[in-house]
Amino acid sequence: MSAVPVQGAQVVSRVAALLRIVGRKPEGSGLAELVRESGLTRPTVHRLLSSLAAEGLLDQDPVTGQWVLGPEILLLGSVASARFPLEDIARPSLRRLAEETGESAFFSIRRGAETVCLLREEGSFPVRSFVLHEGVRFPLGVASAGTAIMAFLPPEEQEEILSDWEAHAGSFAAGHTEERVRANLELTRSTGYSVNPGLVLEGSWGMGAAVFDRRGRPAWALSLTGIEPRFRGDRGEQLGRLLLDEAHRISLQLQGA
Repeated sequence: MSAVPVQGAQVVSRVAALLRIVGRKPEGSGLAELVRESGLTRPTVHRLLSSLAAEGLLDQDPVTGQWVLGPEILLLGSVASARFPLEDIARPSLRRLAEETGESAFFSIRRGAETVCLLREEGSFPVRSFVLHEGVRFPLGVASAGTAIMAFLPPEEQEEILSDWEAHAGSFAAGHTEERVRANLELTRSTGYSVNPGLVLEGSWGMGAAVFDRRGRPAWALSLTGIEPRFRGDRGEQLGRLLLDEAHRISLQLQGA
């Protein structure tokens, strides 16, 4: 039997896309950015934004005019967090990493062909990288968390992503060529942890380690970000070991949860 299109499914898809775009940054997004990023027409975006605001899912900042997540999102997230106690499990590891290294530590989750940053713990080192924060999304294979996860997916899943790499990587394709990504994935499988040598933002390095679910699949990742000199040589190897230790600790807890 042929599939019957669900009435309103296109609207749901458009609404979900707008919520994701707004949720990328704490300061939200302007109308022009939402139109550009969503690929929708300006009247359609404006109509959807107004409807979402009426439901409390979005707000418009009265000073900046930026669209930001609304109070209903907070309530929904609070309910969902009880079902997914990731913060209780991951936060101690993030704190240990930030305290031991001085770098900023992050916990990301795989969502389809992307990674989404869920949690952040700031380090004490005064010079920081601001590439990553809660809500930021990267394509799998881009940045340290996405590389750590993709490297341990089944080979056929990796090849499916790599087969249309430029479309998948989008604006990151220039710095993350297919050849370079394949090399990074191979190195990650060899060492156990990933290294992103300033490919997202020059001078801003990242390292990541995959966290595995009960089926042994990479579903989350721990990562550290900072400036290049603090990630080179022996210190880089030390950071990699710390990441792997904490990733293993979280994996065991999640697998037993």
